[in-house]
Amino acid sequence: MPKIIISGCNGRMGQTVARICAEDSRAQVVAGFDLNAGKENSFPVFRHPMEYTGRADAVIDFSGTGALTDLLSCCVARAFPVVLCTTGYSDEQLAQIRQASEKISIFKSANMSLGVNLLAELVKKAVHVLGARFDIEIIERHHNTKVDAPSGTALLLADAANEALPFDAEYVFERQSVRKPRGKQEIGISAIRGGTIVGEHSVIFAGLDEVIELKHTAYSRDVFAAGAVAAAIYLADVKEPGIYTMDHLLGK
Repeated sequence: MPKIIISGCNGRMGQTVARICAEDSRAQVVAGFDLNAGKENSFPVFRHPMEYTGRADAVIDFSGTGALTDLLSCCVARAFPVVLCTTGYSDEQLAQIRQASEKISIFKSANMSLGVNLLAELVKKAVHVLGARFDIEIIERHHNTKVDAPSGTALLLADAANEALPFDAEYVFERQSVRKPRGKQEIGISAIRGGTIVGEHSVIFAGLDEVIELKHTAYSRDVFAAGAVAAAIYLADVKEPGIYTMDHLLGK
């Protein structure tokens, strides 16, 4: 049974991962990392990753971008594989991740949901069929405490569409400052923040007199936590360093 550490264990997603692991006989949480160590858990919680001296088969990280440097330093020093579920990394942090992946295995996905990753594949298929004749717009909706916009998943979907287009698309995030018709090589991305929306992503293909919309809605955080646990179990058996994605987990 893989031994798992949860980074950001006392946050909402960290607590959801802990509950999913408690219900899954394939995984055991042995420790947590969190600056807020006040919550009671069935496992020890450490404010700094290097304070933990035990072993682990994988780390699941839902902590936030600010914790990346210390977390990667610990994982590299202790040879812990890590599942990065946080989004909104800077270019410098992405470079840190690539550098760390030369020494440890890192699983990285903008969204841990199986359904979202299927949606990305359907987007590629739609673009192959529709070509450049349809305008592509992406709308993402999240709760009012999400700090990054657009979401990592919206960018994942935009990248999926761009990969299938015959040109390099321009991502457009706002239109109010530009007074001109929509460009044919644009992918529009809009972000909505409000209430307790867990996550909703729509990809709109708007053509001449017809519109096709592909949509995924998450009704609870469990779908992301379950995917993260599955990724950790997968990563526990990986022997080679590198960056791994949902394509590897799904056997594509």
